[in-house]
Amino acid sequence: MTGARRRFLVLRDAVHGDVTLTEEERAVLDTAAFQRLRGIRQLGSAFLVFPGAHHTRFEHAIGTLEMASRIVEAVNRNRDAEPARCLGIGPEEARIVRLAALLHDVTHIPHGHNIEDQTGLFERHDTPRRFAAALARGTELGGVLDSFGVRDSVLRSLYPVDHPDRRGTPPYWTQVFADTICADILDYLARDAHYTGLALVVDPRIVRHFKVDRASGNLFLDLGKRSLLREDILSEIVRMLEARYYFSERVYYHHAKVAAGALVAKAAEWALASGAMKEEDFHGTTDASLLDRLEQAPYPDERVRGRVRELIRRFRERRLFKRACVYPVYENRAFAEEIVGRFFAPGRFAARIEAEERIGERVRAATGREVVVSLYCPARHMQLKEARIHVLWPGEERVRPLNDFADRVPRLRDLEDSYRNLWKFYALVSDGDPAVLRATQRACAEEFPGAVNAYEVEG
Repeated sequence: MTGARRRFLVLRDAVHGDVTLTEEERAVLDTAAFQRLRGIRQLGSAFLVFPGAHHTRFEHAIGTLEMASRIVEAVNRNRDAEPARCLGIGPEEARIVRLAALLHDVTHIPHGHNIEDQTGLFERHDTPRRFAAALARGTELGGVLDSFGVRDSVLRSLYPVDHPDRRGTPPYWTQVFADTICADILDYLARDAHYTGLALVVDPRIVRHFKVDRASGNLFLDLGKRSLLREDILSEIVRMLEARYYFSERVYYHHAKVAAGALVAKAAEWALASGAMKEEDFHGTTDASLLDRLEQAPYPDERVRGRVRELIRRFRERRLFKRACVYPVYENRAFAEEIVGRFFAPGRFAARIEAEERIGERVRAATGREVVVSLYCPARHMQLKEARIHVLWPGEERVRPLNDFADRVPRLRDLEDSYRNLWKFYALVSDGDPAVLRATQRACAEEFPGAVNAYEVEG
């Protein structure tokens, strides 16, 4: 009909091909809050290591919606085959699940994993408080969702499964896009592989085996067939967790990516500590606008202003701080727990700045060189994806988290240990001269007596 509104939008995605969005999803896409995600790289500073990694959270959100849609379709096919055991996801439920999947990263800030997870400056982007603010009735996005009558349902779906304000929201509404194996990880593993150029094939067949348990309302993977273990499904789950570990090792915690992210995180620390910026100043920014805001903030101290601008200049020019000390957790178990509590717990960044200043003063006294020291480490749990996905194990009456069967799948324990052993505490310094690096090592030995530094300075 001439003049009729389109009922859907088809987008061509580099990873999944054609993705179809409803008119409601298109309206969400057109909000300023969602369009902001075009300016936030999915892998933060990884593009300084992998030049192709410029893909954004905008693309990832659309890909997550597509994978959520495929999971919903699989759930409904499996419900038709086992109606006594399994639930389906009806059209109205699918409407909520798809919108929530689309919005699962809408609260992300630029370099969020560096600023939130690593340094503990703010709480994580995916907390109920952050979602409630982003989807509030007074916002453009909240108003769009309200006009469709779905705001409250979408918001509750974005809350953790065990959150008290979900008010009867089924767990599978959230588990479709926020679980160990879910639409989120199915998209970003494939997308990150595509844009970094690393060899990884995510087998999409695993999607066909998702079901919803009628008794508990949990999304699960059925590992049995005629009372026998489906090794193919189990091995695919483990292979996906291994792939995520591989990317953590090669990309997410690459030492140059860590050093680049530390520059932005350090600038954010100084901006907050000086009072030039507040947490809410970060929420509406993109990668580019955050750097501009950090440079232009009204710093009361010209020395701090100069330091922040130098950090941002270094980031733009890829002049990264150099490693002076690296303290791996496997050599420093007790020290790792202590250092996270001292410096990286929420609200502790001022203590970290003081320690950095002390180390810097010792280096200046020893070398006569003005240096900036950055103490940096990943989050305590390394964004560990424990095997919480629910499964039905052959011979079991009820679905349970896969972790409950870790004694039968030793590789799960190995993966968790491997993740934890990726943790390293870094002392990074602005001057890469070997004499400065060795002086920094000596200063850190005084600041952290008993800690084992595994890094050797060359030259």
